[in-house]
Amino acid sequence: MPFSVRSSSESDNQNVGYMRPRRRSSFSGPLLFVIVIVASIFVMSVFFRVSDIRVEGNTHYTDEEIIRAVDIEEGDNLFFFDRFAAIGRAFSKLPYIEQVSVERSLPNKVVITVEESTAMAYLELGEEKWTLDYTCKVLGKAAEGETASLVPVVGIRPGTLLIGEQMHTEGEEQEPVDYLSEILYQLKERGLAGQVTRLDFSNYNSPEFSYGGKYTVVLGNYRNVEHKFGMFVAVLDMLKEGDVGVIDLSDGRTAHFSPN
Repeated sequence: MPFSVRSSSESDNQNVGYMRPRRRSSFSGPLLFVIVIVASIFVMSVFFRVSDIRVEGNTHYTDEEIIRAVDIEEGDNLFFFDRFAAIGRAFSKLPYIEQVSVERSLPNKVVITVEESTAMAYLELGEEKWTLDYTCKVLGKAAEGETASLVPVVGIRPGTLLIGEQMHTEGEEQEPVDYLSEILYQLKERGLAGQVTRLDFSNYNSPEFSYGGKYTVVLGNYRNVEHKFGMFVAVLDMLKEGDVGVIDLSDGRTAHFSPN
């Protein structure tokens, strides 16, 4: 039978030649990546420009005031706009802002949604009246006629009032402020604030308030505040229309009504 024999060197050379891969450019991969990045930045810079700015949820401030505080305008780049810095600017410039969000919507829209603080109480300092929300944040000097529907707070001695920041007392005591804030919160949540005509903190260990022109409500110390207001609501349901007197909630366990 005929056959042929090749030398091992010849066979090896052929195998080596067959397996040798093609050479590739050593810089083609990185260069392509750089090109893609540059192209992406160019597209974002040219095409994603803000042309539609919407403001939602505002009543105290105008759209223009909020947009100016956030510091955004038409023509700004949608991707390079720093939303977190914008939110910080809104809080620092607009004391009535309680919550704010800034959302981007491709290709060119920005939606600013705000929740505003509501003035609930006021302090009278000399001839000036300063408004507070339920957290005791200072909102500013009251506008003409604004205090008619607010709770007057007396007997507390505030320190320097800084707009947009929580009130602090003259002696830097935090507990009276916390207690006042909790009382305002309870009045707000239970829909009672409209009937409170005076909130007296002359003795912050036992503040009291006038309610509906008929009752003086004694709260006692800063404990079980939520429970005390629950008892107060229950007592209101049991009192008769002509009843006038003192509702004492100070022991935190039971409510006592003493008619005048």
